[in-house]
Amino acid sequence: MLFSYLFEASQALRMWGRRRALVAIAAASAAVLLIGVSTVLIPNSFFARDIPPVWWDYPMWILTSALIGLLTATYVREPGTAAPSSRGGAFGTVGGMLGWFAVGCPVCNKIALLVLGYTGALTYFAPLQPVLAVLSVILLLVAVVVRLKGQFSCPVPTRERSRLA
Repeated sequence: MLFSYLFEASQALRMWGRRRALVAIAAASAAVLLIGVSTVLIPNSFFARDIPPVWWDYPMWILTSALIGLLTATYVREPGTAAPSSRGGAFGTVGGMLGWFAVGCPVCNKIALLVLGYTGALTYFAPLQPVLAVLSVILLLVAVVVRLKGQFSCPVPTRERSRLA
């Protein structure tokens, strides 16, 4: 079953036109900028980071952004096709948020700081960030595969109501 999902998802990717590819690139670029600037993986004067990034923050940031771009492009309607379904949205939303929490500074996160305090954020939240990163990638992958599979599979046609004369 897993292999059939992956096969159908890869078939759907092969059928993408230029429009979806451009949307995927644009959405991934926007995610790179949004996540990178807000977590100071891209140095900037708007935000500060107390704890320097670790080595895995950068690949997870890029992977998460690429998956967000692919997921966003699955919502684009190609001309002459039916409107895409809305399946997979919750997984994508949670996955994207977890990705942002995973690569962010553990003590700059206001939620973790309020709940755990400075020491608690370093002691408890920072070691959980790699787990959040893996969960983020898994949820985003599931969302992308489910959306792509739905684009490749043939939908069951609905019966038109016959007009009574």
